[in-house]
Amino acid sequence: MYSYHVHSTLSDGKHTPEEIVKAAIEAGLVALGFSDHGFTDGDLSYCMQDEDAYIREINRLKEAYAGQIQLYRGVEEDALCPRQREKFEYIIGSCHYIVKDGKLLPIDSSPECFEQCLLLFDGDPVALAQSYYQNFCAYICRRKPDIIGHFDLITKYDEPDKRLFLENPQYTAVAETYVLKALQSGCIFEVNTGAIARGLRTAPYPQENLLYILRKHNVPIILSSDSHQADTLTFRFDETKRYLKDIGFQKQTVLLDNAFREIDL
Repeated sequence: MYSYHVHSTLSDGKHTPEEIVKAAIEAGLVALGFSDHGFTDGDLSYCMQDEDAYIREINRLKEAYAGQIQLYRGVEEDALCPRQREKFEYIIGSCHYIVKDGKLLPIDSSPECFEQCLLLFDGDPVALAQSYYQNFCAYICRRKPDIIGHFDLITKYDEPDKRLFLENPQYTAVAETYVLKALQSGCIFEVNTGAIARGLRTAPYPQENLLYILRKHNVPIILSSDSHQADTLTFRFDETKRYLKDIGFQKQTVLLDNAFREIDL
């Protein structure tokens, strides 16, 4: 019962940090980490506007609920806009944008916006994937965030009715090439159930073939709900643990007593 990819009203979540803490305690969580979206100057629609206020509030809650739950002050930063590492106890590094020909477009805000991203590459999903992963992996290897967020986010809208990616062998080759590059960073990969909670996927990020690669190379993983509301803090974690065990994982990473460590799934 640990959850570290959590968004509150201080970025684009639905509940206040204190409401989330109370829900986490009620659910029996041992540790909870806030990872609201760090300030992104190219898109103010979803990120925190005042990082100092965020830090003060999380610190207040850490003190107020000491002894009831371990709380951590994280941030989900975008690859385009790294934050000051020393302000946070951990960093989730994610990539939410396509940048091409002077245009900046979010890859995951809506199916319509995704279509605009695809049009930048003349409708070629493999060219889009190549650009996305090249930029994301360059950031990962340079920055080395503690946790790599939803590695294959570009597949968010693919599962229900399109097969641009998940059943495209050319895309698969690109994704597998870049996951091998990313794992060389030594970062923890999150296994993210957020799109399942939103009804967009039936399996977590990353897709299964990438998880087999991570398992083969003994890459550490951390369970993540990418929660935007108080009742999804550990969404489908039990089922996901069984899924990961079937792939061959035996350990998960947690942040406990101020240190990342591996425990049994």
